Amino acid sequence: MHTIHCFIKRLFDILSASALALALTPLWIVVAIAIKLDSKGPVFFKQGRRTKDGRIFNMLKFRSMVVNAEQMDVGLFNYENDPRVTKVGRFLRNSSIDELPQLFNIIKGDMSVVGPRPSVSYELGDFDTLNKRYKKRFQVKAGLTGLAQTKGRNDISWDNKVEFDNQYVDEFNRIGIFADIKILFDSVIKVFKKENIYENKADESMTDAEAAKFENDEIIRIAHLPD
Repeated sequence: MHTIHCFIKRLFDILSASALALALTPLWIVVAIAIKLDSKGPVFFKQGRRTKDGRIFNMLKFRSMVVNAEQMDVGLFNYENDPRVTKVGRFLRNSSIDELPQLFNIIKGDMSVVGPRPSVSYELGDFDTLNKRYKKRFQVKAGLTGLAQTKGRNDISWDNKVEFDNQYVDEFNRIGIFADIKILFDSVIKVFKKENIYENKADESMTDAEAAKFENDEIIRIAHLPD
């Protein structure tokens, strides 16, 4: 039964992502021009992310920050009013349009439409030594959207995200594509509400850089706690 679930999921991924990518051709052109006029740098942003079994792939996004933003200040974290975000980039993030190039990652087979959001390759520390709870989410392909995104998106902790991601793994194994359909419906509602786009600091008394370092260290610590 699991093999059938995976076949149907892959077929749905290819058909839906291909159709949407083709239908959005005019949008690709408009967004590309807007990004180039707004700031220096490439139209697309590529970043090493992890998918099923921890495999690393280059995930695509429309560039919404200044070049080399990942090496600046708060690194991977994105708090509200982040100065690294460009004017056009803020609109792209608020509308989730910046994520649309991942349709090509889906067609290629690196991602699915629904699944745990792909973590940055080094975000959780050493993959091989992750505890079983954190590694479970990598039993399925990373997704454009997922259960964690419908429950809180960036407004919940990594630990909560893992809880929801693992719940999705169990749900998919049980009912297959039907789990994806419900998440897709909830995701569309979430996008239109434009909720929980930015991360919250664990301690408002900290500077953004201090909060980012603390939270990054805490994520890695929890991800490697003994089973």
